[in-house]
Amino acid sequence: MTDVAAPDSNAPAYSVSELAFALKRTLETSYAHVRLRGELSKVTHHGNGHVYLTIKDDKAAIDGVVWKGSVRGLGVRPEQGLEVIVTGKITTFPAGSRYQIVIESMEAAGVGALLAQLERLKAKLHGEGLFEAGRKRPLPTMPAVVGVITSPTGAVIRDILHRIRDRWPCHVLVWPVVVQGDQAALQVANAIRGFNAIAPGEPTPRPDILIVARGGGSVEDLWAFNDETLARTVAASEIPLISAVGHETDTTLIDFVSDRRAPTPTAAAEIATPVLGELRALVSDYDRRLNRSGARLIEDRRTRLVSAARGLPRPADLLALAQQRFDIAAGRLDAALGRNTAVHAQALLRVTARLSPEALGRQRQMKADRLTDLTRRLDLAARRAPDRVAEHARLPALWNRLNAAGERRLRRDEDRLANLEKLRQSLNPRRPLDMGFALVRKADHSIVRSAASLGPGDWVSLQFGDGDRSALIDDSAPPAVAPSASLAPQPPRPARPKATTPKPDQGDLF
Repeated sequence: MTDVAAPDSNAPAYSVSELAFALKRTLETSYAHVRLRGELSKVTHHGNGHVYLTIKDDKAAIDGVVWKGSVRGLGVRPEQGLEVIVTGKITTFPAGSRYQIVIESMEAAGVGALLAQLERLKAKLHGEGLFEAGRKRPLPTMPAVVGVITSPTGAVIRDILHRIRDRWPCHVLVWPVVVQGDQAALQVANAIRGFNAIAPGEPTPRPDILIVARGGGSVEDLWAFNDETLARTVAASEIPLISAVGHETDTTLIDFVSDRRAPTPTAAAEIATPVLGELRALVSDYDRRLNRSGARLIEDRRTRLVSAARGLPRPADLLALAQQRFDIAAGRLDAALGRNTAVHAQALLRVTARLSPEALGRQRQMKADRLTDLTRRLDLAARRAPDRVAEHARLPALWNRLNAAGERRLRRDEDRLANLEKLRQSLNPRRPLDMGFALVRKADHSIVRSAASLGPGDWVSLQFGDGDRSALIDDSAPPAVAPSASLAPQPPRPARPKATTPKPDQGDLF
């Protein structure tokens, strides 16, 4: 510094920098700790994290700055028009010949200012649609796990646990947080995020519903629940959330963004859980109503069935005509069976007539004559070709084979003829009559098939092998007859051989 004395004064002359920094030191020394009250204006949040603003009243204004490291510690968020009380030190900005206050802390100047800030924040969130009813999630009807976010030492958690235990047996998870002060909003927001981060299948079950609870208090005590970050966290929660902060007259910002607001923490427990006894009574009532409805339905169907049955004819009337037709057909059945048997007997006689030994003999004679003719033709052919030595040498062997084949064919034909004769005899309808049996017919010529169909005084016709006789049915006991030798047990008859068709032999030539 160069002292240059004025011609008319001995006082030294200061440079601009010397004076500016001297004033800076003087102000910082004299006003190192200042509490200042005023209204914020020209609030600018710089990209580097600093906040520049102006504090004014009705007569004056002073510039202020909040460095980046002090922004998070402020009690309120600096906003235009907010009345605050700030604490800091006065300093100057030498390059601009201005003084300003470096703010270290900031709080609202009163309840009115806090409410004004709250109203501005509510309007902002409402404009973003966070208060819309359409985005709120329905609460589960019967939650298995309830998550509670509150202080672990207050009466609130005891009231909630006691109320849930009385109403609904479920698992309760408590996330302890502070519910007042600068850290309350951050801890509650972290608890909500922590519950939402629990994945299904983990050892700690994921809650079906969340309750954020706190007892009553002043506006300043409940101010942590008006935090914008906390409100956005509540709105983004995937788990339905009930807000139970303060008493019924207390309203916080998270009440508007939560899925349901409860007037008290105890009411939140009642909203989150049903009453087991009421559910049992409701199920019992539904069961009784179901039984009554079923009984009324059955009775209605029974009445309608009885009414419909009155308009239907009796089963006996419906079956009478069919029964009559059945009786007529049954009466004609015996005669029809007799006629059918006679027709088949005549057809059998016509067939057996063609199976007589004479007819079979003629067929065998025809084949024998054919064999003789073939033999003659073979001899003529052999005599006509004497020069065929090789073929002539084969003739004796062919002759022997021909004789053997002819004999085998004759034996098979004889066996077949005998079997057909036995079959004819067995199918002869008169054979049972020749063996001593009789065919019993009624007066209407129907065949008697059981003794029960005859009564005392009925006339029957007995057809034997050599003639017919008539008889009268009498129920008196027959006379005792000594067993005769003809009625002695007879040895079993050998089974008749079945008619078989002979298979052609390799040596047959016909």
